[in-house]
Amino acid sequence: MNELTYHFQPSRRLALQTMSSGFGYLAFSALSTMAAQQSKNPLTPKEPHFPAKAKRVIFLCMQGGPSHVDTFDYKPILNKDSGKDARGFAKLLGSPWDFNQYGQSGLPVSDLFPEVAKHADDLCIINSMHTDLPNHPQAFTQMHTGNFQFVRPSLGAWTLYGLGTENDSLPGFVTLAPPNGAQNYGSAFLPAIYQGTPIGRAGRNRFAAAADQTPIRNIENKKLSKEMQRVQLDFINSLNEEKLKRDQYNPGVEGVIESYELAFRMQDEVPNVLNVASESEKTKSLYGMDDRTTEAFGRKCLAARRLAESGVRFIEITHGNWDHHRNMKAGLERNCGEIDKPISGLLQDLKDRDLLKDTLVVWAGEFGRTPHGQSLDGRDHNNRGYSLWMAGGGIKGGQRYGATDEYGYQAVDNKVHIHDWHATILHLMGLNHEKLTYRYAGRDFRLTDVHGNVVKDIIA
Repeated sequence: MNELTYHFQPSRRLALQTMSSGFGYLAFSALSTMAAQQSKNPLTPKEPHFPAKAKRVIFLCMQGGPSHVDTFDYKPILNKDSGKDARGFAKLLGSPWDFNQYGQSGLPVSDLFPEVAKHADDLCIINSMHTDLPNHPQAFTQMHTGNFQFVRPSLGAWTLYGLGTENDSLPGFVTLAPPNGAQNYGSAFLPAIYQGTPIGRAGRNRFAAAADQTPIRNIENKKLSKEMQRVQLDFINSLNEEKLKRDQYNPGVEGVIESYELAFRMQDEVPNVLNVASESEKTKSLYGMDDRTTEAFGRKCLAARRLAESGVRFIEITHGNWDHHRNMKAGLERNCGEIDKPISGLLQDLKDRDLLKDTLVVWAGEFGRTPHGQSLDGRDHNNRGYSLWMAGGGIKGGQRYGATDEYGYQAVDNKVHIHDWHATILHLMGLNHEKLTYRYAGRDFRLTDVHGNVVKDIIA
């Protein structure tokens, strides 16, 4: 007896329906995996405490203490009394540079910054800043972390911890030509993934972002394909995961896993984002990249705009050598000449791209300089009164907030401490500085410790 063989031949419609279910299952599986990864990803975007005015920060850090009375704090009486005895141990030194009023606001800005002055109506100059100590290491660390006595997370790390990032293939916090001392961009007791990623080397001119110059060394693996790298990384991660299971809690291992994954994803995106050579000649000229004086800082500013546009939450650019105890006239003219046009180009480019409204741009050093002279042509440290400015990101432009005394020695009106400044930056980012805390060593820590008041009068 012959066996009957039954051959099932589905209709085309049934075949497509069945296959589509399989496609759907595969898609669901992939989405589930992605969702699981995102749920474990500490950089996943987080909701702010309240609607934010700024989505990102570009911090232009002037290391060394720029002289406020020569840049953004106009003191006509200081000039009038120049040469007179100052407190019995030195003579007052008037500014060698004139101040003029700019914009509809009539904001006074030194002749050292003719290009930045064109954006006067976007600037909020705080003339009443003060900090705790007049020493560079402590003041610089306090500007970045809120504390000069203990190791604490940096402002950028707190911001990233509070908000996450909008691009999982880039670091959420980047420092270009970082300052000396990793504590200034570190995460301290926060998870390691929140620390800043240094790109380039410390110093004014040590940063490259041209098509043939990658600022991050070893970003590409020349020995293994992308597929083999993935296999290798999965194996390493499996070993690390096993150790985590045994230890139950090991932030160091967690940091290694997260950093390896981020580095793997960065290979494709970082070289493209930092390739400023792909910009038009008009844009490069806007940033001063066609001039040897401004090219280095202009390259950093343009890279910062590209990083901000790509979803990086906090970008810091360091410019050094502002410690003018002597030869101030030549030194300040050189420093301001290097940064004036690039900063102006950055502000203009952000405006043209409709990014300034939600990008907070900050220009600041760790303290200011004395109104009295030192070494004939210089000024000493001054932590009791100095200036910085902010623009965009919800800031009310075209105003001076607070004041120092008639000579510029100390803040006397609407004083703003570093803690107040930090509280205000976090507020603009939609974060309540009193609620942004992290449990460590039995207590809740925050950037502002037990201090800080939001400076509401400068917020639009």
